[in-house]
Amino acid sequence: MPRSRSLRGLYVIRGGASPVTLVRQDEEEPDAPAEETEETEETEAPADGRLATLEVDFSRFNTWYRIDSWFEGTFIERTLSGSFLKTIDERGDQVKVLFNHGFDFSVGDKLVSVPEVLEEREESPHLEGPLFDTSYNRDLLPGLRAGAYGSSFMFEVLGESWDREPEASDYNPDALPERTISEVRLFEAGPVTWPANPEATAGIRSGSDWYLDQLQQRDEARYDGMVRTFSAFRAMNGLSTPLGAAGPKSRGSRSSAPTGRRDGMSASARQRKLTLIDMAR
Repeated sequence: MPRSRSLRGLYVIRGGASPVTLVRQDEEEPDAPAEETEETEETEAPADGRLATLEVDFSRFNTWYRIDSWFEGTFIERTLSGSFLKTIDERGDQVKVLFNHGFDFSVGDKLVSVPEVLEEREESPHLEGPLFDTSYNRDLLPGLRAGAYGSSFMFEVLGESWDREPEASDYNPDALPERTISEVRLFEAGPVTWPANPEATAGIRSGSDWYLDQLQQRDEARYDGMVRTFSAFRAMNGLSTPLGAAGPKSRGSRSSAPTGRRDGMSASARQRKLTLIDMAR
C-alpha cells in the first residue's frame, strides 16, 4: 500500500485492547505483612498516595477492525507494531490519564493517574500508573475493581498508508478502503464508561463521534474546525458515511452535517479531493 501524507490536527479516539484493570497494593507486595485495622481499604490513606495501580492496554497490533463513523467515514483499519515508539520516546511524560476523556460531569478533566510505565509490548502498547488517592477516584474505585470500565485513548495519526480500492477478502468481505497506521502522536488514555470497542479483538468502533458531540457543547469554534477537518479527511480518502446513521446535532440554523454523499463521491467532491491531495504534496 502506498504511504500517504496524513491530515494534521485530526484527533481520533479508539477503544483500548481490554478493560482497565487494577493491581491492588497487597498484590504488588505479597510479602508485606498486612496491618490489622477495622477500617476498609476504601477509607484507608495509602502511605504512597495511591489507591492501587491502574493498567491500560491500547490498540491490538496488526488486527483489522471496522470503523463506522459519521465524521470519519466507513473503512477498516489496523495499527502496526512500532507505531507508538516515537511518541513514547518524545512525549511520553506529557500523556494524560483521564476518565471519559475529561468530559465526565463530576470528575471533569482532573487527572486520575500519571504514567509510570508507558511502553510497547508484543500485542499492544501498555500504560501503568498510580490511581491517585482522591475523592473522585474513590468514587470510581468499586467499578474499576469490578472491571466495569473499558479503556480508550486519543491520538493523532502521523504516518499511514491506504488501499482505497481493495478486493474483497476474509478480513474485509465488503471491500472497504483499508487504512494502515504506522505512526501516532498519543495525547491521553484512561478508563471510560462506554468504550468504543465492546469486543476487544475486532469489534472496535470510532469514539470520535461521541467526542465531537461532547466538544460541541463546550467549544463550538473548535468543534466547527474539527468538522471541517474531518470533512477534508473523508474527501481526501473517498470515504462515505455509514448508511442509515444519524447525523450530528445542529444548533440553530447552522448545519454541521458532513457534506459528502453517502452513496459515493460527487464530481465536486472528487475535485475537492484532488485539490486537497495536491495541497498535501
